[in-house]
Amino acid sequence: MPRRGHRPSTGTANKPRFWGRHPVTAALANPERTVRKLWGTREALAGLDLPSSLPVTYADVADLGRLVPADAPHQGLVAEVDPLEDIWLGDLLAQGRDDRRPLVVLDQVTDPHNLGAILRSAAAFDALGLVTQDRHAPPESGTVARAASGALETVPWVRVVNLARALDEIAEAGFWRIGLTGHATQTLGEAMGGQRLAIVLGAEGEGMRQNTEAHCDELARLPISDKVESLNVSNAAAIALYAAATRPAA
Repeated sequence: MPRRGHRPSTGTANKPRFWGRHPVTAALANPERTVRKLWGTREALAGLDLPSSLPVTYADVADLGRLVPADAPHQGLVAEVDPLEDIWLGDLLAQGRDDRRPLVVLDQVTDPHNLGAILRSAAAFDALGLVTQDRHAPPESGTVARAASGALETVPWVRVVNLARALDEIAEAGFWRIGLTGHATQTLGEAMGGQRLAIVLGAEGEGMRQNTEAHCDELARLPISDKVESLNVSNAAAIALYAAATRPAA
């Protein structure tokens, strides 16, 4: 372990470090995830079914704290992992035409806490998957994994180079693309039908870019009161996913 007073790297995009019981145990349980190293207290490691090939280091709480960002709630567990393999959009969209699970599309949502919270809501409401840009979205990281509380391992996450082209491909697969924006005249409930649904949300503060709006079939807003100007993008995503999950059957 590193000497006291020195904080090592907390992981890289190629070898992120996850911390906390839910993110680490979910990573260990995911057959698609390669866990390279594991550090933990004896109490936290007790009872975990670990592969014999996994390097495990027993550590105290203070040592674990130096492996992660300051004040990160590691709960006695830290893992170094490989990022998941890329998923192709076409493979995700190829699932059955009668699959009414919604797809979530994010336009330049860059905050890792928001991304992780959206992944968690996507898992809670059984979304088909998440689509983001490759260059304008956070990489896999301990912060994303912690906010997702295990959902990073279960929700398919597709990264695309060009979001407009991806939205065209999504439409060709039979999805109705609804962009959420505060300036829309109709509510989400009014815009939703019984077809396959793609919910498009924009960046924190700025919202969707104009070109992204142009690649939506309809724009809609959430029926919030005028006491607040807008909702955090992760809160908006959770409400929209709930609305999609509870809409009447076609």
